[in-house]
Amino acid sequence: MTSTHHAPTPLTRPARLRPGARVAVVATSGPVVGERLDAGLDILRGWDLDPVVMPHVRDRHPEFGYLAGGDEGRARDLQEAWCDPSVDAVLVARGGYGAQRMVDLLDWDAMRAAGPKVLVGYSDVTALHEAFAIRLGLSTLYGPMVSAATFLKDDPTQRSLRTTLFEPEAALTLAPEGARPMVPGRARGVTVGGCLALLAADLATPHARTSARGGLLLIEDVGEEDYRIDRILTQLLRSGWLDGVAGVALGSWEECGPYEKVRSVLYERLAPLGVPVVEHFGFGHCTPSLTMPLGVPAVLDADAGTLTLEVPALV
Repeated sequence: MTSTHHAPTPLTRPARLRPGARVAVVATSGPVVGERLDAGLDILRGWDLDPVVMPHVRDRHPEFGYLAGGDEGRARDLQEAWCDPSVDAVLVARGGYGAQRMVDLLDWDAMRAAGPKVLVGYSDVTALHEAFAIRLGLSTLYGPMVSAATFLKDDPTQRSLRTTLFEPEAALTLAPEGARPMVPGRARGVTVGGCLALLAADLATPHARTSARGGLLLIEDVGEEDYRIDRILTQLLRSGWLDGVAGVALGSWEECGPYEKVRSVLYERLAPLGVPVVEHFGFGHCTPSLTMPLGVPAVLDADAGTLTLEVPALV
């Protein structure tokens, strides 16, 4: 199998969490609702974790209401949390938009020197998942955020993250209810992906992944109409980014219009790849939402509706 420089290979897995572990909470993107954050912190404390809220998490950008404070402050929080040896995991408070704006402000050499630890988030955090994979060679968790309504209110969503963090060998087989084949078959590869729009937005940026060849692509999105999903997928197809992808798992398409319309676009654009595609895989902007490890070798069985990790997400 030919591959390009940044095609997915199994990445370094961080250590699982133990009771009492210190976890830092950061806001890399949109502004955080204080009471939701407080409720999320209570859940983490209930798991016998010691959450530390970084200084700029509750900030608001003075001009752009869609950002949690300035880019430098958001970057500094992530960097300091990552480089703090007492911190075992960095959990993102919420998505929205803004991770792209601060990703190049991070000192990647310092973060590499700090060694592996757990990163959890979804949606806009895709920009960071990709950067951590390419610049740090580190696997990450595409999972719920501390102040997200789904995390606060949904037991299965909490359970999926908690099991992955503390007992990852108990979360080797991901088999969401309702998953079904769009294109049948089985495929093996390394998990890669996240929010569809963010993957396309990363194209041609410094250090971007040049191809998902050999990868099991996990994609979902929110608030994108059918023609916009078409446009994004077409861009990924035209750029060659999807050449040689091994298989595709489709998560949620919340607020993207009637699913039948969205499904038609997904099928028309993805089926010609000739690889297994499974739909309704229950991750991303949905309830419940599974925690999906990125950068881990796995087998996708579209017919069975399963993704089976070959190694636990965390060591």
